[in-house]
Amino acid sequence: MLSRIAESLFWIGRYIERSDGTARILDVHLQLLLEDPWIEEDAACRSLLAVMGSDAPDDVVLTRGDVLSMLAVDRHNPASIAYSLGAARENARRAREIVSTELWECLNTTRARMPRKVAGDKVHEFFGWVRERSALAVGIIESATSRDEVWQFFTLGRSIERADMTARLLATRTLTEASGPSWTTILRSCGAYEAYLRTYKGVPSARNAAEFLLLDRLFPRSVLFAISRAESCLREVEPTNHRVAASDSGVRILGQMRSELEYKPIAEILEDLPAQMDAVQEATSAASEAIRQRYFPTSAAPTWVGERS
Repeated sequence: MLSRIAESLFWIGRYIERSDGTARILDVHLQLLLEDPWIEEDAACRSLLAVMGSDAPDDVVLTRGDVLSMLAVDRHNPASIAYSLGAARENARRAREIVSTELWECLNTTRARMPRKVAGDKVHEFFGWVRERSALAVGIIESATSRDEVWQFFTLGRSIERADMTARLLATRTLTEASGPSWTTILRSCGAYEAYLRTYKGVPSARNAAEFLLLDRLFPRSVLFAISRAESCLREVEPTNHRVAASDSGVRILGQMRSELEYKPIAEILEDLPAQMDAVQEATSAASEAIRQRYFPTSAAPTWVGERS
C-alpha cells in the first residue's frame, strides 16, 4: 500500500473518532453548565478547553456559547468537530481509489450538512447527530471492508484516538471539583452505562466505574481495549521478526502503556487520575508520531544525487 493511502486511512479513522469523542465530552459538560448555577462558568470553560487542547485569551470571560463555537462549529480550530469532519472528508478524497463509494458519500454528506451555528435549544440534538454520523461511517467500514491493510490502518487510527478521547473524558471528572459530572453521567456519555450494570450489577462507584472505563478487556471504549487493539493492528501491518520482541517503536510505546495500566493497582490510578490520563495522552501522541515516521514520513525531502565534480 502507498504510504499516502495508509496515512489518509489512519487519519480518517482518527478524525471520525475525534468528532464522536468531542461530541460526547461537550454534550456532558455543556449540559452540566446549563443545569448547575453554582459552577463558575468561566473557570469551567477554560478547564474544558485546556483538556481538549485549546485555549482562549485571558482578558475574555468565557461562556457556554463560546465553548460551543470554538469546539463544535469553528471550521479552523483543529480541536473542533467541524474541523474533524472536514478533515475526514478531505483525507477520503485523497484516498478515493481505496475508499468505498458508500463511505465517501457518508463523509461528503456529513461535511456538507455541518451547521455553522447551533441554537441553544438544539445543542443536545446536534451532538446526537454527530454521534450518529460517526457511527454510520464506522459501520460502513466494519461491515464492508476486508480485514486487510485498509481496515488495519483505519482501525489503528481510530483506536489510538479512542484511547486518547476516553482519557480526556476521564480527566474532566475532576474539572469542577464536587460539581463535576457523576460517574453515572460519564458512563452514559461513553454508551457504557448498561454494559457497566451487566458487569458490576450495582450503582456506579468511583473505583468500579474508573476500572471499567480504563481496564475492561471486553468493552470497546475502555482505554485498555483501545490500546490493545491499536497494538494488534500495528503487529499485523509490521513484518514479523520472531527473534525480536518488538522492533517497531510504536508497538513498544503502546505495549509499555498497556502493561502499566494492566499491572498498576486501580487505587493508585484513582489517587491522581488527571496525571494518569495525561500519561495515556502522551503515550498515544508518541505512538502516533512513531507510526508517522515509520509508515508515512513526510519530512524526508528527495535529494539529488549527481556526479561529483
